[in-house]
Amino acid sequence: MASLPLLPDSNPGPKLIGIARIAAEGESLREGHNVEYFTLGSRSLLSRVVSQRSLPFAWAINPYRGCEFACKYCYARYTHEFMELRDGVDFERKIFVKQHAANLLRQELRRVKPGEGIAIGTATDPYQPAERRFEVTRAILEELARHSGLEIGIVTKSNLVTRDTEILRRVAENNQLYVNLTVTTVDTDLARILEPRAPRPDLRLEAVRQLNLAGLHAGVICAPVLPEITDRPRDLEALVKAASEVGAKYIYANALFLKPCSAAVFLPFLEEHFPALVNLYRQRYADLAVHPEVRALFVARSRMTRAIRAYALKGKQQRIRARKMKMKRQEREL
Repeated sequence: MASLPLLPDSNPGPKLIGIARIAAEGESLREGHNVEYFTLGSRSLLSRVVSQRSLPFAWAINPYRGCEFACKYCYARYTHEFMELRDGVDFERKIFVKQHAANLLRQELRRVKPGEGIAIGTATDPYQPAERRFEVTRAILEELARHSGLEIGIVTKSNLVTRDTEILRRVAENNQLYVNLTVTTVDTDLARILEPRAPRPDLRLEAVRQLNLAGLHAGVICAPVLPEITDRPRDLEALVKAASEVGAKYIYANALFLKPCSAAVFLPFLEEHFPALVNLYRQRYADLAVHPEVRALFVARSRMTRAIRAYALKGKQQRIRARKMKMKRQEREL
């Protein structure tokens, strides 16, 4: 099996260390449609989350590195830079499959303290096409089903998650489990442009329906909300209505999170498909800061709140989850 060629032999460059060296030693598994798969030896599966974004979880699990869905706004492209893969499209074309995931997780779960949430799929989609063949996510869930007292959240754009309904039910028997389907728009044509290889929005919403009918706790994440593209009130109301109709237990929104590596893909995409918006985005995200621009965050959440009020989710067990905002900072910025 061939290893991943990172640097030309004639110019080997600096010696690779850490995750870059491990990635370079990965063996080629197979090739798909413009996609290559490689093994990735891992020393750890459970990652401590260090962030200033007030995230509702303390630990993250990512079964893969890279994601085939090729969402143009994806903030996670930076994870390939750690492996010295600095072309933005490498993130969607070179997918690394973590080895021995379940065994690693079994050893590491003792590090999780009561009340510390675990998120699966923070920097990759755990149910991207690679999962059909390699089943790393399924192995992780099988391991989690052997434990109790955990708070677990899954984030995906794929209806493949319904394949694991029975395993998810076993996980939920002794743990708190939330399954989140990301839906940025119910406009199929727009979704195909923004998220070229992700399942259609209606398929994701149907997955929410099926999961809730199976007794699981499933809802919708609208993230990112894209200024002047997906944030019109009627579009957000249509999404809230669709979420309600499939029995979503909650819905919440987040704004665009535009890191420099993401901007390198997203801004050329805007120039091609939304040229009139290029200057707007360049101004709002002029410094390409690590954190979302505060006004964009405020607008995204306030518009979603209005949409929810216009078409409230029904059912006494249903709820709307909203992440806390840093109000003082917003007041200063706005």
